[in-house]
Amino acid sequence: MANPVAVITGASSGIGAVFARKLAAKHDLLLIARRQEKLEALAAELQASRGAAVEVLAADLAEERGLAAAAERVAAVPTLGLLVNNAGFGSRGLFWNAELREQEQMHRLHVMATVRLSHVALKKMVAQNAGAIINVASVAAFVHKAGSSSYGATKSWMASFTEGLSLDLKSAGSAVQVQALCPGYTYSEFHDRLQVDRAKVAGEPFWLTADLVVDESLQGLRERKLFVVPGWRYKALVGAATKLPMGMRLAVERAGSRRG
Repeated sequence: MANPVAVITGASSGIGAVFARKLAAKHDLLLIARRQEKLEALAAELQASRGAAVEVLAADLAEERGLAAAAERVAAVPTLGLLVNNAGFGSRGLFWNAELREQEQMHRLHVMATVRLSHVALKKMVAQNAGAIINVASVAAFVHKAGSSSYGATKSWMASFTEGLSLDLKSAGSAVQVQALCPGYTYSEFHDRLQVDRAKVAGEPFWLTADLVVDESLQGLRERKLFVVPGWRYKALVGAATKLPMGMRLAVERAGSRRG
């Protein structure tokens, strides 16, 4: 019997690449990202070390052509077992000072790509009554900060969307799972692209490895958890933030923004 296929977006580095490495033992893979060379290098590594069947698709999911190509490819997967909507990026600066095109691309990538690929995947998964979707959101879904309005908004949307999908699936009596993975600061290319000093962003104890994030996500999938917040510090932070009265939460966010 063929292995189930795991589709991973943003698979060329960071959390996406770690998902690929950890899933390759029991899944065939479809890896999607913009950088063809990095995808091909990862595919060669996994084929040699794990014996996995790996396909790659170089596509920019923030653009219609790339998203349409990815959706078509996912629709053609015969045994779809998992979709990881991981592709994403951040930006710096006050919203009105930021480049509008970059802000729009963020919304298209985090929101519309997640909508399109989830819709295609769920049509297949619900019909087979098996499979799972992991939407990589962020702690920023629960705790916002000045200078990242679009990032916080889109990650909040991803968490809310995942919760709504869970309700839909349960109402239909489906065995398909969904998960909102909400990591905090994670060692990856994400902050390199923003050209920020990690030491100034957060203290070392608050930085997570991509391995830890993915391990907790996959454990959460086995335990059928809807929300997974890796690391005990972030679990405590999100737990406290979601219980604060709105006025107090806003005051905490304003104070955190001044420090940042």
